[in-house]
Amino acid sequence: MAVTEPAPVAPPAAHEGILRRQALRESAARTYARSLPIVPVRARGMTIEGADGRRYLDCLSGAGTLALGHNHPVVLEAIRRVIDSGAPLHVLDLATPVKDAFTTELFATLPRQFADNARIQFCGPAGTDAVEAAFKLVRAATGRSELLAFTGAYHGMTAGALAASGGAPDVRVTRLPFPQDYRCPFGEGGERGADIAARWTESLLDDPKGGVPAPAGMILEPVQGEGGVIPAPDGWLRRMREITTSRSIPLIADEVQTGVGRTGTFWAVEHSGIVPDVMVLSKAIGGSLPLAVIVYRSELDVWQPGAHAGTFRGNQLAMAAGAATLAHVRENGLAERAATLGARMLASLRALSADHPSIGDVRGRGLMIGIELVDPEAAPLARTVGNASPPPPDPALAAAVQQECLNRGLIVELGGRHDAVVRLLPPLTLTDEQATAVVDRLADALRAAERSPYRRAASGPTR
Repeated sequence: MAVTEPAPVAPPAAHEGILRRQALRESAARTYARSLPIVPVRARGMTIEGADGRRYLDCLSGAGTLALGHNHPVVLEAIRRVIDSGAPLHVLDLATPVKDAFTTELFATLPRQFADNARIQFCGPAGTDAVEAAFKLVRAATGRSELLAFTGAYHGMTAGALAASGGAPDVRVTRLPFPQDYRCPFGEGGERGADIAARWTESLLDDPKGGVPAPAGMILEPVQGEGGVIPAPDGWLRRMREITTSRSIPLIADEVQTGVGRTGTFWAVEHSGIVPDVMVLSKAIGGSLPLAVIVYRSELDVWQPGAHAGTFRGNQLAMAAGAATLAHVRENGLAERAATLGARMLASLRALSADHPSIGDVRGRGLMIGIELVDPEAAPLARTVGNASPPPPDPALAAAVQQECLNRGLIVELGGRHDAVVRLLPPLTLTDEQATAVVDRLADALRAAERSPYRRAASGPTR
């Protein structure tokens, strides 16, 4: 293995200059850099070292991209092999041994009933382009244009993907209720709330005066990430599969963030046992490098050559890193490990709520965890979960917790409808000791944030 030169470390105060120049030069649209003012110079596994010499446990993992953490040896070795081989790094959509190995490994991880009759389309480097490709595919296959999506969804930032997301400013799709327990839109939660959501979907589709034309497809996330880490009930997912199958509506599963073992199964749809018509995959499938694909039933493959293309859809380094990542997760049972360790972390975090009324809900699946923070002294927003009335979300407290976590060497992200959900996306290589450290630091940060003088003065998270 080649010797790696150490990353340059900036002088003690140089990171301040780097941050200052970033603020002056970069777009106002930047996000993570606002709430996480660090300058990473080294990273390994779950640990990041900043230019100022401070070390952090990374529970963001590139927004779920780093299934094996930073610079995992199998990923680095896969990249070096391609570079040292002299293989071309840019090949458009030509066939290469690297692509063939990636596709073979990817199909080996997919549900067998799906993989045995599937085609793959390599898209642009980001998940949002794969979402756009999925929309174009089902529209071409069905001859229809309308799409079904869900409240709280997030599918990307290009025009079509954003239109199907929960925060769309220009709605061009039919929005359906996504079931959740803590803030059920029907005031029920549990199986009853999920059943009502499914019945509403059926009624809307079958009502000749419902105002919804026959749709080209339905897109959903098995666990809503940006929406606040809300797992879809398995029974409800099966209902969505039945509803779409009986009405010849292609079902698109957005597994951009939930895939590659994140939720405790290799693909999150496996919890419910459903087989979608299209799967949108990105983030972790590239082993930390940009890669996005859609995999779909061969019957949908009605595209003409060039119907969806992109200059950078043949990223050889990403395919090599991705194949190595997929194989490592599969061979080492990291999805099962995520299920076990995630359940342990969820239990520890839920135990904190006894001493912290500001913890409204702790939820998630595997190593995709969310803690919704609330203001227990404020009047409830609406009656939900039977007669219970959850307090309103507290984004100011969440922002304070994120800052206090950073002060303690822990990187976390915020999400949810009001940015009041503290999100944990640690790598699947998380150790028992690191998991304990994450919970301990988060608990200490919460105690500090609850006492902080600037909490009430804050207007919300700085994103």
